Amino acid sequence: MKIGTIGTGFIVERFIAAARMNENCEIVACYSRTEEKGKAFAEKNQVGKVYTDLDAMFSDKEIDCIYVASPNSLHYPQSKKALLAGKNVICEKPFTSTSKELQELIEIAKKGNRFLFEAIIRLHLPNYKWLQKHWNKVGNLKFVQCNYSQYSSRYDAFLAGKKPNVFNPEFSGGAIMDINVYNIHFAVGLFGAPQKVHYFANLQDGIDTSGIVILDYGKFFVSLLGCKDSRSKNFSQIQGDQGYILIDQGAGRCGQVTTYLDKEETVIGLQEISNGMFYEIQDFLKIVNQQDYQACWDLLEESRSVIEIIEAARKDAGVIFPADQN
Repeated sequence: MKIGTIGTGFIVERFIAAARMNENCEIVACYSRTEEKGKAFAEKNQVGKVYTDLDAMFSDKEIDCIYVASPNSLHYPQSKKALLAGKNVICEKPFTSTSKELQELIEIAKKGNRFLFEAIIRLHLPNYKWLQKHWNKVGNLKFVQCNYSQYSSRYDAFLAGKKPNVFNPEFSGGAIMDINVYNIHFAVGLFGAPQKVHYFANLQDGIDTSGIVILDYGKFFVSLLGCKDSRSKNFSQIQGDQGYILIDQGAGRCGQVTTYLDKEETVIGLQEISNGMFYEIQDFLKIVNQQDYQACWDLLEESRSVIEIIEAARKDAGVIFPADQN
């Protein structure tokens, strides 16, 4: 897989490092709006080509996959253009601003026989894959909690009256899009789609700086707390009438897993590589190399459920994006 990247943030640097840990994966080009910033990024990360024109990069025949890590509101148009140019696409979370946008991307990918992935690390981590097979050891499920809170480096600027992208409705920002999306993926990947969705958010200037998503599954509830305006110990916990499972570092990283069943404590730690992006790229490479389109479509169905939950939650809390009007 030969990849061209969009974006110059730290997440792209982590992606590049993870890609180079996988065989048959090469970063051949990067895109930036300015040549100066692009060249500096390419030199720092040892990338051979720099583009300041997306159409030019999408026309590069050496590139077969585009990694999209731009502001949230640009995920849809840039992914769409890359797919129509015949490229496979790996798009950072949150996939799109609306389910309508994602549905269009899925249709384009299927029609063109292109692979389309959401870069959500959690699904591909060994500890999480263990959870998918063993969470039901807690017996009849009663309650699930996820707390993923991280004080944003841009929150002080937001309080000072500025509008950084991550707190700007114009760029589809906010806590649920940027951070609680990990918690929602955690729940959907284990339990599927809920029956009802509620969102209790701290709103400021039309954006959610933090909030609690409640997923009602009928026989149990899931509480998902995501904050960009405060800190907390991040964790996830699954509890039933036969015991509970505690996941360190929260839904985003799925660190050490500890089960407390029948008064016995067991620790599971299957992740040997700290850069979790290694595992998602490894899975994507396997799917592409085996031309396993069904595996790709299955992943997209989970992403669709997550976006639908986020839409319902935003509507419940009154968080509206320009993309909602399209």
